[in-house]
Amino acid sequence: MIEVRDLTFSYGKDKEALHGVNFTVEDGEIFGFLGPNGSGKSTTQKILTGILKGHGGMVSLFGKELKGGHAREFLEKIGVLFEFPYLYANLSALDNLRYFSSFYPKEQLRDGEEVLDELEFKKDFRRKPVSSYSKGMRQRVSMARALISSPKLLFLDEPTSGLDPAGAILFRRIIEKERQRGTTVFLTTHNMMDADLLCDRVAFIADGNIVALDTPKNLKEREGGGGIVMEYLYQGRREEQTLTTQELMGGIPFACDELISVHSEEPTLEDVFIRCTGRRLS
Repeated sequence: MIEVRDLTFSYGKDKEALHGVNFTVEDGEIFGFLGPNGSGKSTTQKILTGILKGHGGMVSLFGKELKGGHAREFLEKIGVLFEFPYLYANLSALDNLRYFSSFYPKEQLRDGEEVLDELEFKKDFRRKPVSSYSKGMRQRVSMARALISSPKLLFLDEPTSGLDPAGAILFRRIIEKERQRGTTVFLTTHNMMDADLLCDRVAFIADGNIVALDTPKNLKEREGGGGIVMEYLYQGRREEQTLTTQELMGGIPFACDELISVHSEEPTLEDVFIRCTGRRLS
């Protein structure tokens, strides 16, 4: 679906933002692209969506190399959710969807009301101007705009931004449903929970370079560093010790009267990101 080889981009002399980036995204995959501000994350997505031109290296989407921009037939295959909602504030949710629908062939369009239903958007606000919406409501309309054309490739930039926990869960469910329909998803986010729960693979980018790329599970297992936490009673006192697997191979190495709990400590995806990049996402 997406192939990127030796991708470079400069905003000017001595301002190279990407230094030979390489990755692929398979059909039907949810691919997470994670990096702190200034890492080259947004630059890469803007190149893939045709907003930025003049890159070096090779970028191929839908099996065709990108040179000088995207043809209309390509733009009709993608949906984009920008980090900041891109909507006409004086129009209602439904009017925004009708307007953006006019850029796509009728046969691939979804019903606007049905998409808003799926996003649990309040019916009594659908004909009110966007200017009266909360941030979370605007995010739902922006997602509806990205989905209205039944895209084959969906670019999502911070999709759960501005949503309450219930809204974030709903969006994750919708993204997973899109993947089940065969949609490929390119996800950029600061939200490690989104990346861990949704993505088949994630790439960490820092200072214009990919520093790690694998499944979330493999990245966490490779990083290791976790232990086994044991809570127990000894002579009437509640105690806790953290041991390595190797330390437990020969049996429990301390005196105890009763084990209360045993659980493993594993690094989070954010822990792995910090160790790989030396920086936090936010």
